[in-house]
Amino acid sequence: MITITKQMDGALIEAELSREVTSADYTETLVPAVETALAAHDRIRLLVIMGQEFKGYDLGAAWADTRLGLDHWRGFDRIAVVADQKWVQTGVRLAAPILPCPTQVFELAEVETARRWLRESLGAVHMIDLGGPCLQVRLMGKLDPEVIAQAEADLDAHIREHDRFRLLLDLTEFDGWQGLSALGAHFSLVRERAGIPERVAMVGDKGWQHMAQRVASRFLNARTHYFESADIESAMAWLAAP
Repeated sequence: MITITKQMDGALIEAELSREVTSADYTETLVPAVETALAAHDRIRLLVIMGQEFKGYDLGAAWADTRLGLDHWRGFDRIAVVADQKWVQTGVRLAAPILPCPTQVFELAEVETARRWLRESLGAVHMIDLGGPCLQVRLMGKLDPEVIAQAEADLDAHIREHDRFRLLLDLTEFDGWQGLSALGAHFSLVRERAGIPERVAMVGDKGWQHMAQRVASRFLNARTHYFESADIESAMAWLAAP
């Protein structure tokens, strides 16, 4: 059995699973709810709650679950699964890295935490005008596609207002991307603007960030330099130098 509750004007679906879930539960309840939500929203968020009464899927429901994911692969913005069953937790954690959206597992006692995780932004991009052509962009937390889309609009607005563009990319508090769709959106943003900046200063404190600067220097049409987080003032001076 599947019980559906909608939140956030239909952009968040809560699906509570109980007893044995059948293919009819998917085709008659969950799939129509997902497709109705996607007709009104480009991307939706899904909370799946598997209570103590949840016994598992029949074979048809397992296939329906797979089909739902494949048919709407790009339609989910974030997925939270709430369950105490170890086989469920393990299965979701194994699948999460290859899913195109952020996916997290919570225990039943953490259902309100799961709801907050679905509603809140997971990361942020802060932009600070340093004067002249220089802009500091701070990536914070784990970025999702929505945050990247807003950053893209703000970045383009800054570029339009300046004849030249120099970028200080602050990665000190950056933890990565929430899913493959966020990673793809970020790379698309960088690729489409690769020829615009004159200089790019990258600031961080992790080895992979220094490596990212070396990789970026090969395809950016700009001078690039990496600075440790403690040397951010030096990065600003290098960026603004003639």
